[in-house]
Amino acid sequence: MNKFPSLKQLNYIVTLSETRHFGEAAKLCFVSQSTLSSGVQNLEELIGCQLIERDNKSLVFTSMGEEVVTRARELLARSRDLMELSNCTGDGMEGQLRIGCIPTIAPFLLCDLVQEVNRCFPKLDLLLREDTTANLLTALRNGEMDVLILALPMEINGMQSKIVGRDAFKMVISQKQANTVRVPIRYDDLPDASVFLLEREHCLTDHAVSACQLTSKDKINPFSATSLHTLVQMVANGMGMTFIPQMAIDHGLLDNQNLVVVEPPGHEAYREIGLVWRPTSSRIHTFNQLADVVQGLL
Repeated sequence: MNKFPSLKQLNYIVTLSETRHFGEAAKLCFVSQSTLSSGVQNLEELIGCQLIERDNKSLVFTSMGEEVVTRARELLARSRDLMELSNCTGDGMEGQLRIGCIPTIAPFLLCDLVQEVNRCFPKLDLLLREDTTANLLTALRNGEMDVLILALPMEINGMQSKIVGRDAFKMVISQKQANTVRVPIRYDDLPDASVFLLEREHCLTDHAVSACQLTSKDKINPFSATSLHTLVQMVANGMGMTFIPQMAIDHGLLDNQNLVVVEPPGHEAYREIGLVWRPTSSRIHTFNQLADVVQGLL
């Protein structure tokens, strides 16, 4: 008869991977250190290979150990989805819902979203996390998040998605620079290194460059900003121009700044806003109702 790892053993190895310390992992798993160590050792025997290299001061995961941790995270996430089936007897709009959102959307949507959800679904408790797309997708895959609000298109690695709206891009220029640039703007007329963008970790950069059809790398300044607020301050001080999503403008990002908003070159420059979740989740009805709320806000 084939033997299979227990979810408890998988939780041990995943927690140990996150802490890299047997004592800390044991505390988080609410077991003794010897119990956790024995569970990991039994898992190694069951799989038939070494997962961790140990000595008195440190531990190192083998390549097989890292692969087991990756698959264990996915199995634990699916087991959580399975347990959620018992909560799907009602309308689904109650209990906790862990939502992840990227920094170029979160400040301009989440406050309104929380207020609307509290009004329409008072039994639904939102737990919010703001992070980059890559980190949020990892958290979703590992079962740490239930649903994400992302800018699309984006590689979501087999996750499910639903588009809930479009967010147009606008070009923002200082008043001083606007006086020297012809409208409609042509990228060829712009000085080299005059377009400022966010760091590559923010998907807004790729979306804006693609949607606004900016193909000349010479026009992009090598300095990258960490936030939309930084971009606005740089442009407001006459350093160049940038692309800002309409939702940020609508929520006052450009208020009290001496800036000019114009249409960027290209046709209908925009990004899509969508919800993303695991295909194994049993809360699709919840996500669809949440999508309706977000769509209404957008």
